[in-house]
Amino acid sequence: MKTLFIDCSMGAAGDMLMGALYELLEPSQQEAFLDTMNHLFSEHISVTASPCEKCGIYGTKINVSLYGQQEIPGQPEGQEHSHAHTSYPEILAQIDSLSVSSWVKEQAKEIYTLIGNAESHVHHTDITQIHFHEVGTLDAIMDVIGCCILIEQLSPEQILASPIHVGSGTVHCAHGILPVPAPATAEILQGTPIYSGTIDGELCTPTGAALLKHFVGQFLPMPPMTVQRNGYGMGTKDFPTANCLRIFLGEMDILPVPSKRQLPHVQPEHPVFAPEKKETRPDFYAEGFHNLDQILELSCNLDDMTPEAVSYAMDILLDAGALDVFTTPVHMKKNRSGLLLTCLCNMEQESLFSRLILTHTTTRGIRIHPCYRRILDASYEKVSTSFGAITIKISSGYGIHKFKPEYDDVAKAAKEHGVTFQEVWNAAKDAYLKK
Repeated sequence: MKTLFIDCSMGAAGDMLMGALYELLEPSQQEAFLDTMNHLFSEHISVTASPCEKCGIYGTKINVSLYGQQEIPGQPEGQEHSHAHTSYPEILAQIDSLSVSSWVKEQAKEIYTLIGNAESHVHHTDITQIHFHEVGTLDAIMDVIGCCILIEQLSPEQILASPIHVGSGTVHCAHGILPVPAPATAEILQGTPIYSGTIDGELCTPTGAALLKHFVGQFLPMPPMTVQRNGYGMGTKDFPTANCLRIFLGEMDILPVPSKRQLPHVQPEHPVFAPEKKETRPDFYAEGFHNLDQILELSCNLDDMTPEAVSYAMDILLDAGALDVFTTPVHMKKNRSGLLLTCLCNMEQESLFSRLILTHTTTRGIRIHPCYRRILDASYEKVSTSFGAITIKISSGYGIHKFKPEYDDVAKAAKEHGVTFQEVWNAAKDAYLKK
């Protein structure tokens, strides 16, 4: 499964993403990409890729020169060089006029819609009333279009990323000094795992945030993958930590995490790229977006609690919202018979459930194991039988579809009608299959 994993431990900006993706191309493809970018607008705009070093790490710095000037470090996106403004509809029209594939245009417009919606929410206005500073807009458009072209060329089957380091402190913008992350960035990143850290400065820009939010299927620690190539995109500012964004290109053998939108899996439309055979996307992509969840497994050995006390502790954990709680018979030191108590919970709930286990069991320590979980979507339907209405639980995803009658409904109907559990079960199963 061809995978891009984006390491956002130093945040993300449009030029950093473009630089890292650029490094994943073959040299001939890099030359073709720069030629494409330099013919998108006019002779007043140029894109160059330069070797750059940060804290002993070497990568690529993408420079977008507009009207003979480059982006000025420390100035917010969309605020440098010019006082002219461009409206949101004008930006969409500008993207439509570019000589790029229809897929690239579609993605770029969706990304700018993310940015525009965030800006309109922050400023309490309609998206059509949002205006971007002209030169800063061109700079950001080049970043967005460039990243879309590169993703089209690389044609990954899935894109994953780490939680995003947004930085700390304040950032200067046209409206004054604002906290990091800037309001528009914070709005874009709602529902996305982010963290602050100790670095003083803005690490994730609105453009970087929108690109990640649009393309990344899931944010999680790096899963097992066979890395084939690394790309380093360098930022403009200098920090005590290397200001670079890394992207790993490789293969994953586990079930894929599809993007929330269709990724390019056909030949890119732009003629500058050499043809390359593409594999057909597997059927389970038609099933939609499914998460590869990372959860925690908390466990401890118990040999000095009564069965009633263990049962009570399990009820406490389940009532608190544990994903699952179970016990396994084990032999402990001195050949004592005991129980292995296991509690599954979400990552952010570790403290809660560790405290509950330490409080309601006799253990003095807990083992904590991170693990991945793949789940099918669940839905419920009622079917009519001669024994009354029975609920059917349906599980689906990845091309898999299965169902079963709910135990509680079957057991209740069997008791009320004086029949066996299996009779009701079979009647509910047949009723569902006849639908």
